[in-house]
Amino acid sequence: METGRGETRLFRIGVYELSAETGELRKDAKLQSRLQAQPLQVLLMLLDRPREVVTREELRQAIWPANTFVDFDHGLNTAINKLRGAFGDSAANPRFIQTLPRIGYRFIAPVEVPHGAPAVAADAAAPATISSEAPSALRVGIGAIFSAADDLPRASHGLTRLLFAVIQAMYLGFYVAALACFGDAQASIASFTTHAGVASVVLILTAAAGIPLRLYLVSAAAFRYRNLGRSFLKLFPLVFPLDEIWALAPFLISRQIGMGLALGATAALLYVPFAQRSLLLMRPREAAGKRASGESA
Repeated sequence: METGRGETRLFRIGVYELSAETGELRKDAKLQSRLQAQPLQVLLMLLDRPREVVTREELRQAIWPANTFVDFDHGLNTAINKLRGAFGDSAANPRFIQTLPRIGYRFIAPVEVPHGAPAVAADAAAPATISSEAPSALRVGIGAIFSAADDLPRASHGLTRLLFAVIQAMYLGFYVAALACFGDAQASIASFTTHAGVASVVLILTAAAGIPLRLYLVSAAAFRYRNLGRSFLKLFPLVFPLDEIWALAPFLISRQIGMGLALGATAALLYVPFAQRSLLLMRPREAAGKRASGESA
């Protein structure tokens, strides 16, 4: 959608009008908001292809530099939430931006380009169609297995922080108990592997690293640290392998609880890292909107 030099690109979206150059979004000719750089870039990509699915991978390649998945995931979700706030839209009942979980987004409201020519009369009732790039997006790394914030239900901050703190206390109990009964832990390890020495060193090092980490996360949840969600997402690439290793902790007491129960507990613990991440993304929508307004100020 190219324009000549000095010409302003305008998009008319119902009662809204967007200036691509300034990011000004007007409603009935009155300034509604001025979009920041990343939300504006996301919106322009969606407006350039109305009714088409723009995949998360396409957005990452076009807007975000090559970095970790967690940074991109959080940045894109924040940008989409800001756009929905600007349009008064919602993920549950979208009128402008439709989410295709783990795949991407599409703009479903009618869009007009300059001179009043309709670009595409988007039909919100039309079935979602997936572009040819979608399968490749599903295959892109670890991103396909994580839930985005828009995919999750909302819960109160108090409940999510309490459950998150309980999980941290559970891991802290694992570390302290294993170190306090280190002789018994070594005996259990020796019954499963001939490399008991290496496994014991791994136990000590991961417990030593995990204790301060869990104390930090418990205190952050208890004192309602404002950026706990963002901090945990940044720590997640380190927390994930640590938690997957300690998912094997029930086997340290398999003689007491039996192999079947130890296997079942381990299977459950393998999911817990994902549960921690999901809990911190299940913030109320109104709280997310207030945070977005604060960041825009």
